[in-house]
Amino acid sequence: MASTTLSHAPFCVVTGGDPYLNDQAVRDLRQQAQHARPDAELIELDATIADRYAFDEAVSPSLLSPVSIVIVRNLQNADEPLGDTMVSYNKQALADPKHASIVIAQHEGGPKGKRLLDQLTRTGAYINKPADLKRTDAKLQFVTGQFEQRNRRIEPAACQQLVAVLGEHTGELAAMCEQLCFDFDDNPMSLNRVNQYLTANPQVTGFTVADTAMAGNTTGAIIAMRSAVEQGTDPIALIGALAMKLRTIAKAAAVRAGTISQAEAKVNPWVMRNTMRQLPGWTSAGLAACITQLAWADEQSKTNGGDPVYALEQAIQLIARKGKPAA
Repeated sequence: MASTTLSHAPFCVVTGGDPYLNDQAVRDLRQQAQHARPDAELIELDATIADRYAFDEAVSPSLLSPVSIVIVRNLQNADEPLGDTMVSYNKQALADPKHASIVIAQHEGGPKGKRLLDQLTRTGAYINKPADLKRTDAKLQFVTGQFEQRNRRIEPAACQQLVAVLGEHTGELAAMCEQLCFDFDDNPMSLNRVNQYLTANPQVTGFTVADTAMAGNTTGAIIAMRSAVEQGTDPIALIGALAMKLRTIAKAAAVRAGTISQAEAKVNPWVMRNTMRQLPGWTSAGLAACITQLAWADEQSKTNGGDPVYALEQAIQLIARKGKPAA
């Protein structure tokens, strides 16, 4: 499919679906393009800020290479002149695909930019629609597929447990499936093995605690934290997961404010998009208060006589309130 896709449709659009799978599809198409055109120059554009002239320059021959592979992020934000230029290029490229630059555009899905998407579809662009993993059954199928790709099987109960713990984080879910297959020879993978691995993996537990706190569920986050500590998870690991979430929030806020670019933030695009959705309600003061509270929890966990569990509870409560004082 790779060579057919790229030889007959040099303009590819990945649209909608699960954010992680959307990013994965873009990466796969880029690798296919680089294999087909090993001498091509790789260029990345953001349709939010790029104009028609930047696109024209990207797809045109340069001193480095006669063709290029152009990755266009945020296609849904392209203005009309840029969109018209893309449609014109798509028609032109189809006339001589073997000598045309390859364009891989990423569209987040939804109604924004649908007119351009329809135009590109009508003019012969290859449209890739990743799966949407919002439904539980789709997530279960995804996990089963991850094991099948590695010629392995997983028990239904074990599959359900992985989805219950990591179902909201497709990237981490995929990584966990890969790690389980690498670490254990069980076939099928059992529920006991999955539970053993999840309990022994403080990063997974930390993600659960941090995400629950970020969602504003104070009680759920504290229960998950106490359960993790009782099972032997070091509070330092939980503090680390919470700190990582706060750093990502800070980076997302800086990107939104224009202080840094998304590339400078060095955060996976699907993670950045999810974090952007969590930004409403956060303020600089609230973020600073949470970071200060978490630093105190870190100090308590490293000090003789300190109470790291109590300190973690205080930090979780503050994070769940987005740094605002208790009412």
